[in-house]
Amino acid sequence: MPRFSVIVPCYRVQGFLGECLDSVLTQSFRDVEVIAVNDCSPDGCGAILDAYAARDERVRVLHLEENAGLGRARNAGMPLATGDYLFFLDSDDTLTPGALAAMADRLAETDDPEVLVFDYARTYWWGGTRRNALARVLAEAGDGTFTAAGRPEILDLLMVVWNKLYRRDFVEAEGFTFPPGYYEDTPWTFPVMLSAGRIAALDRICLNYRQRRSGNILSTTSRKHFDIHEQYERVFAFVDARPELAHWRPFLHAKMGEHCLDILSKPDRLPPSDKGEFFRRTAEMFRRHRPADAEVPAGLRVLEHGYAAYRLRLRAGRAGAGLERRAGRARGAVAGRLERVRTAVRGRRPLDPDLVVYSAFSHRGVLGDPAAVHRAAQEFAPGLRGVWVVRDEETAALLPPDTEHVVVGGAEYRRVTERASFLVNNVNWPGALAKRPGSVHIQTHQGTPLKYMGADLLRKPGARHGLDVPQMLRRADRWDHSLVANLHSERVWERAYPCHFASARTGSPRNDVLVGAGPEEVRRARELLGVPAGDRVVLYAPTRREYRRGGHVERIDPARLASDLGPGHTLVVRLHPALATGPARGLGLSELHRRGVLIDATDEPHAERVLLAADLLITDYSALMFDFALLDRPVVVHADDWEAYTASRGAYFDITAEAPGAVSRSYRELVGLLESGAWRDAEAERRRSVFRSRFCAFDDGRAAERVVRTLMLGEEMPAPPPGPVVPGSRAEPAGRDLLTYP
Repeated sequence: MPRFSVIVPCYRVQGFLGECLDSVLTQSFRDVEVIAVNDCSPDGCGAILDAYAARDERVRVLHLEENAGLGRARNAGMPLATGDYLFFLDSDDTLTPGALAAMADRLAETDDPEVLVFDYARTYWWGGTRRNALARVLAEAGDGTFTAAGRPEILDLLMVVWNKLYRRDFVEAEGFTFPPGYYEDTPWTFPVMLSAGRIAALDRICLNYRQRRSGNILSTTSRKHFDIHEQYERVFAFVDARPELAHWRPFLHAKMGEHCLDILSKPDRLPPSDKGEFFRRTAEMFRRHRPADAEVPAGLRVLEHGYAAYRLRLRAGRAGAGLERRAGRARGAVAGRLERVRTAVRGRRPLDPDLVVYSAFSHRGVLGDPAAVHRAAQEFAPGLRGVWVVRDEETAALLPPDTEHVVVGGAEYRRVTERASFLVNNVNWPGALAKRPGSVHIQTHQGTPLKYMGADLLRKPGARHGLDVPQMLRRADRWDHSLVANLHSERVWERAYPCHFASARTGSPRNDVLVGAGPEEVRRARELLGVPAGDRVVLYAPTRREYRRGGHVERIDPARLASDLGPGHTLVVRLHPALATGPARGLGLSELHRRGVLIDATDEPHAERVLLAADLLITDYSALMFDFALLDRPVVVHADDWEAYTASRGAYFDITAEAPGAVSRSYRELVGLLESGAWRDAEAERRRSVFRSRFCAFDDGRAAERVVRTLMLGEEMPAPPPGPVVPGSRAEPAGRDLLTYP
């Protein structure tokens, strides 16, 4: 008996069917059967299915003699299922790699609940990917099981059949089947979810929900959308037949009204001549099923009036939106005039010689190089007043105690930026911020550049997508000082930003803690991350790709890497910040962290802590390798797509030829390096030494002090030494080394 029975109804999907079946049959978890139902498809679906069945004994094909529709095709497949769980996969959707294994693990962990709800991502025909907007509901569901009554927010998720697994004996005992029609998921999903005694959640993207450009009934203009009324009648009939579910009627009543109004509001769903009839049927059904004494939500009260009133409200809403757009343009024009007036006025206001304004990572908090400069200023120049710019009050609430701050765009923000003598940032200030004569702008950057930046992106149209390079350079014209940690950075920044700043050979302030850290700092960093005592820590830090929309390409399966490292090792994963809020986290990383397979350190605000905790860094082309080199610990560069990466983004030098350690070109090579000890042999150490000499030249642990003394106070201070300083943190961390080495 297989663990999963995947039922795949097929009709006119020959262009997508192979990809769908491959996504199931190539999963690492193989205890699965596929029941493919050819719903009398007029294209080549039947032949495709037969070919797959001939190649793989796990595939069974059922050819229907007449077209039955999606729901009844699923019904036809259910009696053939022998698995513990049913999974209804639409034939134009695909599973993500590792999805079935993650589902199996979660079911075992929760002792086989009746229903498992998992996450999905919408994938668009033009290449975009967007995670389920309500993914947090799954993340907040907890480790155990629950009921819909205990967590009603689970019903706020898309009420479809394909984002869930169903225990087969539960479905059979309850007699659940799909009705005919085009909204057949509705009278299946609500009864199933309301009846289940134990539901579990999996916070992982397991399915890619294809958003087809055409051909989907739910995005076509047709009277078939009237089917929604009959399907909700079935839902209400189910609840009426079960008195214990009567308390759900107000909830379902509101859901029905919201769903129908959503269909009505879409311009491409109903023919214009049928919209009035659809509204009237919805309103009649809404009145008939309204529970006694139930309060009607404000957004649904329009159903208590006529279609004419609905159209008036719709027109008023559109007109209001138009007025808001015009008002926004007017406010922008007025703001522009006010800014010009303020520019003239502030020219007469003196700068505050003691005021320093800081920002980091687009106003995300006290972070990075600006934070290190701020700390040094508090120590070496206590007379300076430091004010941080944050993006909103929510960010402000997370600041360290007693941190003076302003919110970007507000009146106080304008006052402090107009009067500040020093402005310190690691990205750039908004374009509206004018450069005052006498003010000093210090650009700290975010690390040593490997990939193309600034004006060099003009030669890489894919990499500069969405970037206004001329505007970027206009903002860089305000810089007075550009901090650099090595001659390479100095030359690149002066080339990539052909502006009027001076390069300051200070070193990287944020890396002072790496240079000066010892065993106690390492121990504390590991403790904060939750690393078990005695474990060796392997940090995997991939960067984003410009050749893939959204930037995420999974070059290494972190679950496999964690398993291959074996006992006594902790894998820590830190994604590029641009991937932190996208689908990359949902493709298993959050779930693996929750299960203790690895540590997801993407949200750790201080990258230095993560670097301190690591014994070995595995990265592709992340700038973190330049910072990690200060620790004089082994690095492996995993460059299996170097040619594609450089073709799309561009690089200032060949990292595979001048790497800070061993280089792997495939996962097999990477494992071979770890097993053989080549990751830390004499050649790897020689490469690391050359790399450190080149890229850590100005880092001596006093970079932040140097910025404060020389650029803010105007004092003399010795230049950094000509070569890298061997940090105290080079001392061997606690624990034995379980990676093979000579």
